[in-house]
Amino acid sequence: MAALIAEQSQSAGHAAVVDELRAQLGERVSTAEAVREQHANTLTWLPVQPPDAVVFVESTAEVVDIVKLCTAHRVPIIPFGAGTSLEGHLNAPHGGVSLDFSRMDKVLAVHQEDLDCVVQAGVTRKQLNDHLRDTGLFFPVDPGADATIGGMAATRASGTNAVRYGTMRDAVLNLTAVMADGSVVKTARRARKSSAGYDLTHLLVGSEGTLGIITELTLRLHGVPESILSAVCPFESVEGACDTVITAIQMGLGLARYEFLDDVQIAACNVHSGLELKQAPTLFLEFHGTAAHTREEVETFSEIAADNGGGEFQWAERTEDRNRLWEARHEAYWAARTYRPGAQAIVTDVCVPVSRLAECVCETKADIDASGLVAPIVGHIGDGNFHVVALVDMDDAKEVETAQRFLDTLVERALAMEGTCTGEHGVGAGKLKYMHAEHGAGIDVMRAIKKTLDPHNIFNPGKVVDLG
Repeated sequence: MAALIAEQSQSAGHAAVVDELRAQLGERVSTAEAVREQHANTLTWLPVQPPDAVVFVESTAEVVDIVKLCTAHRVPIIPFGAGTSLEGHLNAPHGGVSLDFSRMDKVLAVHQEDLDCVVQAGVTRKQLNDHLRDTGLFFPVDPGADATIGGMAATRASGTNAVRYGTMRDAVLNLTAVMADGSVVKTARRARKSSAGYDLTHLLVGSEGTLGIITELTLRLHGVPESILSAVCPFESVEGACDTVITAIQMGLGLARYEFLDDVQIAACNVHSGLELKQAPTLFLEFHGTAAHTREEVETFSEIAADNGGGEFQWAERTEDRNRLWEARHEAYWAARTYRPGAQAIVTDVCVPVSRLAECVCETKADIDASGLVAPIVGHIGDGNFHVVALVDMDDAKEVETAQRFLDTLVERALAMEGTCTGEHGVGAGKLKYMHAEHGAGIDVMRAIKKTLDPHNIFNPGKVVDLG
């Protein structure tokens, strides 16, 4: 009876907040079922847990007012960018309000001399690079999906260029964030380095909306390279592809992208993107630099690849050819989904030290074969990170159980190799159960930080750390 009364009280409190928000913001508050479900998880196998309402915010000041209102009524807030997260980050297990940042999509400043820019959280990576096109600069972090910059920072996104340009951890210089008490914090200045105080920027980068709500970001930019060469190279074995990458890294070759697709993923991409690539373990590569430098690196890399069973390279230098090649790589998720019609894609990732990569991928492929699962592999192997897309019939309970055991084994293997349960997808709710095994007593420190900064647990509850 007490639980029922508490639930009814919570429901009444949520309804009161939604009514007050609608009175203030009108049509920018939606309680339509389709809109609420769209703002839960559309790209994951986890059950959809929609919020009570979706609010389309337009300013930091507006976020402050909403946070103060929700804090007063203990109503959860779940930030929403583009909806591309994969581990249940956007679910609202306790109801609440989803803050949609799609209307906060302005590039506020570009400082060409300083190689940085200031953007609102709802700007997408493609939108930013379109804006920068005539400046000779670009923003390199590329997770594949056209995610929002705020969402990428919140999940500490990585992607295809990380081996050369780093991840969002390296790209974010400063954040503006609204904290649980309604205060607005700027975590740093625009200076490239500082020794002044705690590193609040990197505390919030990767916090997945559980510690503060990011509304603006200052980002590090890079000059567009003089020469860009892309290539595809098939290999006789997974080991050969991985060993080629390891050797190239040890030799100091400055490739921008090392992407690995196994034979199953190549088959899916051929069908989905109209390619005719050899169905074999394959590297997608990109070289950045001066014309002379890239040619030298191509020659060196070709020799390494040949020593490890690499086949004939297919080169793309024209922009349209390179874009077509990388579009196929970015469409790998959708290619995998259509490879087994009717199946649900269970997407996961792990990351291990590069020296253990070949071993980890090969053992993972052996597990896939032994289980009978259909599960393409694709990875940013230059930094030891790879993804598995298990295609599962969710109506087959035995197959779902097999897939779950496979996911658990994959994480256990990565942790045993001194790796991590997620290289870039983040924790969300989907990988919450692995956090203690990875961090041990560090989880208690994370809980203490969460309880201090968000004492009422209204910021994206049920994600990253379990407060019990």
